[in-house]
Amino acid sequence: MYPSMKAELAARDRDLRLCLLLGIAAWFLFLDHVPHNAVSLLTMRNFGFSGATDLFVFIGGYTAAILYGKMILERGFVVSATRIFKRLWQLYAAYVVLFVIYIELIGYVARRSRAPELIGEFNVTGIVDHAIRTLIHGLLLQAKPLNLDVLQLFIVLMAFFPIVLFGMMRRPNLTLAGSIGLYFASRLLDWNLSSFPDGRWHLNPFCWQLLFVLGAWFALGGARQVHAIRTLQGLAILRAAAWLYLLFALVVTVAGKFPQAGIVPDFLRDAFPSNDGENLAPHGVLHFLALAFLFTYMVPRSWRGFRWQALQPIMKCGQEWLAVFCAGVFLSFAAHLVLITGPNSLALHVLVSFAGISIMTAIAYYVSWSKQQDHKPAFRTRAMTDLPKEGRFAK
Repeated sequence: MYPSMKAELAARDRDLRLCLLLGIAAWFLFLDHVPHNAVSLLTMRNFGFSGATDLFVFIGGYTAAILYGKMILERGFVVSATRIFKRLWQLYAAYVVLFVIYIELIGYVARRSRAPELIGEFNVTGIVDHAIRTLIHGLLLQAKPLNLDVLQLFIVLMAFFPIVLFGMMRRPNLTLAGSIGLYFASRLLDWNLSSFPDGRWHLNPFCWQLLFVLGAWFALGGARQVHAIRTLQGLAILRAAAWLYLLFALVVTVAGKFPQAGIVPDFLRDAFPSNDGENLAPHGVLHFLALAFLFTYMVPRSWRGFRWQALQPIMKCGQEWLAVFCAGVFLSFAAHLVLITGPNSLALHVLVSFAGISIMTAIAYYVSWSKQQDHKPAFRTRAMTDLPKEGRFAK
């Protein structure tokens, strides 16, 4: 079993679709994080019940399961768990640096520009009157500054990932069932984590863990599961049903932005709200799974489009997603500052969005290049066989 599982995980680890999707998620998250950005109307969340955050969390669980699943098979659970916690520490360190600089930067700009509304808009109200308390609660992941909620969620999910991975390697279906049960229980009993100074997490980890665990479940599925999925994808009636659901989600989502038009009845808009991001609505999960079902059918692993030059920047951002995400947090604030201080024109929205994505892409290429330099020898030395033998000069 293990040799075949290792081979399957190795093949999935080289799946370029993961880089492409993570890159798309990173770009869309940046655009969505710029308040009142007209270009953000082109992102996923405006065309259905799921968005870039759903994609980011699912792919995060998928890639983590592949990486640390292979490590369990090769080096054991203890080593894998320590590597997970090492990655968790890296994520937390990145969050701390982002949080401290981010809130200080927002407070400084708000004071200098005499725009106190920035403090409330970016959810750092406590930094003015209770700076130390805000910093302490921020280190405990209890503060909720705008645009850092995705990274906070990912830290919590990775903290419990060793338990999830242990269950996935032994009882994957039972582990998934437990995740589904926690999801519905948290929605029914209104479980969530509290935030400082008030309120709750914008992304409820008790609910959002479902997408993360689903990603891990699909990543660690055996040959029988892969065959079953391909069989289902081969059924035209299921593909048609997925397309119809996506079309229905598109109509309801777009109609929700123009309620006065009366395109969709009120009971439908109430039954399928587009703002239930906190608890990850079931129709949102279904929408994302329909997208994944059709995408993996139409874009195989060997898709020739991965060699297109136009897609290389997106894929590079997907490979270096953490650096790109951290840069996107600051760039979203800078973009918002430019938009509120500059002329209100569509051209400025496009220019700011293009500039932000360009900088994120440049950072991804730099980080990739820097990693390559770390693996190159500092000096080129001749092989030992080329060195003069001792007897050649012994005269």
